[in-house]
Amino acid sequence: MRLAFVALLLALAASGCGKAQQSATQSGGGGGASGANGAATGQIKLLLDWRPEPEFGGFYEAGLPDGAFSHHQLDVNIASAGEGAPTWQLLASSQADFATTAADQVLIARSQGADVVAIFTVYQTCPQGVMVHAARHFTGLADVFQNPGTLAAEDNAWLHFCEAKFAPVKVTITGYSGGFAPFLAQADYSQQCFITSEPILAKRQGGDPQTFLIADSGFNPYTTVVITRGDIVRNRPQLVKDMTDACREGWRAYLDDPSAANAAMGKLNTEMDAQTFSDAAAAQKPLIDTDAALGTMTESRWQDLRKQLIDLNILTSANAPAPESCFENP
Repeated sequence: MRLAFVALLLALAASGCGKAQQSATQSGGGGGASGANGAATGQIKLLLDWRPEPEFGGFYEAGLPDGAFSHHQLDVNIASAGEGAPTWQLLASSQADFATTAADQVLIARSQGADVVAIFTVYQTCPQGVMVHAARHFTGLADVFQNPGTLAAEDNAWLHFCEAKFAPVKVTITGYSGGFAPFLAQADYSQQCFITSEPILAKRQGGDPQTFLIADSGFNPYTTVVITRGDIVRNRPQLVKDMTDACREGWRAYLDDPSAANAAMGKLNTEMDAQTFSDAAAAQKPLIDTDAALGTMTESRWQDLRKQLIDLNILTSANAPAPESCFENP
């Protein structure tokens, strides 16, 4: 993101003029104070980088009245920072205790001096994809980039990876403003998506979406990663462990039965109906519930991502953080 945009968002957050937060729990608790061994004794904030949707379902499951947060005596306020908000910057400036982002953003954050650390990942396989019209009979991502047409996508690491891998690029790449109305209207239009969201909605509107996962091309960062500040990891280890355990338990419960958390999220996000919540939860399950232990990360995955960001000139060898500094498995 451009520095001016980030500075503006930080200023708005600090002044209390940012987007209204959507809370999953209500409490008058007091700002995340800590007791013995760093255990939580007041309200803590978990800041999400998107609106309430199934990609956050396990957190809302944990936040139910008899959920995992309550079992671990955690008073958690789940809040949405707004679509595309710079959550790691807000976390680093103490606007939250925990936040969600993607693994590539953790590496970028640490390269810029922000002491943020990943402690849990939702997705083992990144749900980022490109949605095309099935009528074009594409067989893979290479077809998207090597044929004329339009691709709506944000300037992001995965896009640079694909541009390099599938050169020469013939598709015209434009910015992405959200939604899928242009996709429904234009036969040669492709767009970025989460496979748990836009393709499901487009199909229900009569479209013919076909989706290709970016992960299948070789770029697969951990996604919907819970991060916290390094000082919290060092000084409040019990809080970090309790939070990680509660997230894992919440996600296990959500994967087994998403209905209660979907209903809770549906009250906060009225743009998504109950059937879409259900379909999205089912679509994402294979990307989360894998052979890897739920929520855990490996140093080799972080090392591979670090090298990819250096190869793409997003990081340099001099400022790229050590992989082991980026994450913990509490």
